[in-house]
Amino acid sequence: MLASAWRSARVDCYYYLFQFLQRTTRALLLRAKITATTEWTLLSRPFPSRSFHSREPIHRRNGKIRAREVRVIDELKQQLGVMSLDAALRLARGKGLDLIEISAAAVPPVCRIADYGKFLYEESKRNKESRSPAGKVKELQISASIDPHDLGVKRDHAIQFLCDDMKVRIKMRFRGRQKAHKEIGVAVMDRFVKELAPYGLADSPPKMLGDRDLNVFVAPLPRAKRAKNPFEFQERPAAKEETSAA
Repeated sequence: MLASAWRSARVDCYYYLFQFLQRTTRALLLRAKITATTEWTLLSRPFPSRSFHSREPIHRRNGKIRAREVRVIDELKQQLGVMSLDAALRLARGKGLDLIEISAAAVPPVCRIADYGKFLYEESKRNKESRSPAGKVKELQISASIDPHDLGVKRDHAIQFLCDDMKVRIKMRFRGRQKAHKEIGVAVMDRFVKELAPYGLADSPPKMLGDRDLNVFVAPLPRAKRAKNPFEFQERPAAKEETSAA
């Protein structure tokens, strides 16, 4: 009887030991598999992915142009017709300028004779102008007793905004005794709007908003009808220094 009980207990002990070893082995194999997968991933991609930046120049120029024949535009933007690439390069070098490919998709490609640095500056300026928000509104605030010099500064700012194709809101606030003589402020506002007439047109006559605010919106005229920007062709200090140094 005792031997039979001992034999039964030993069998149960072996069974539970087998179950423990089986579960432990499964856990070790799963852990080893996860570790191997992680190490393989790290080895196969040791560095983070980087975006590819093309080394192709923005504009092919001079010896980088691949076409055999090109349509040429000179530095004065005059059409010179189709000619061989060698002839176009000789023409550009004779003038001390670059041959720049401006339309690679055309057949034959269109190239322009110009100074490359100046060409990039003009292109960036055009891109900046095209990105300017045409519907943006700028606000200028003046008073009925504003100094003539300050009024001139405000006028110059308004002209610059209008030349940048932005609407201008002109606001005047009456304070204290100015409320009893609003006609003075209306006259200042009318004179201010009249000085902006070559660059913009008021949507409506100045209107009162509440008891003390006089407002008017001035919209820019079309570029064909607008006067030239008086501040566009002013020399920059750096340009003046270069000119004096030369």
